[in-house]
Amino acid sequence: MGGSAKREASYVDVLNAPPNKVAEIIHGELVLSPRPAGPHTAAPTALTEELGPPFKRGRGGPGGWIILAEPELHLGRDVLVPDLAGWRREAMPAVANEPYFTIRPDWVCEVLSPSTERYDRAAKIALYAAAGVTHAWLVNPLQRTLEILHLPSATPGQWTALGVHQDDAKVQAEPFEQLELELSILWRDVQL
Repeated sequence: MGGSAKREASYVDVLNAPPNKVAEIIHGELVLSPRPAGPHTAAPTALTEELGPPFKRGRGGPGGWIILAEPELHLGRDVLVPDLAGWRREAMPAVANEPYFTIRPDWVCEVLSPSTERYDRAAKIALYAAAGVTHAWLVNPLQRTLEILHLPSATPGQWTALGVHQDDAKVQAEPFEQLELELSILWRDVQL
């Protein structure tokens, strides 16, 4: 007789996770990650400060977005927590009074750290593509890089790399290409 089959994680496992961990279900497995360290909170905070006024509020930009930090996404049987996610207001006009989101975001941003990079780069980015998220950014505050990915409608499920930028580059990155983003702002508060 073979060994017993591994039990698939459920949302109860997410709810019962220790409060100092980020709990996700990736391909049926409960994945617990430590809360983000300093550099991995400073970079997405700075990014939100840059994107919020023109894209969320419409100050100096087109508006039309809802951008949230660490939203819990339920994409089929998977439960994912990106560092940032954004929805065009056509897809999600307002934030519902619910504990998690089932509407697929239009953009996600994962901040890579040594403890999460293997999930972020492989399983999570593939699950975002399978769900139809059209834009993804991978930010590495320790290497000071921004990778921009796009999911073309012609090749569903297959990301196209639009570029890797680093250090103090100024970029116009989809889907927020109306803004010239100075990457140095993302690392300014990070001490290596």
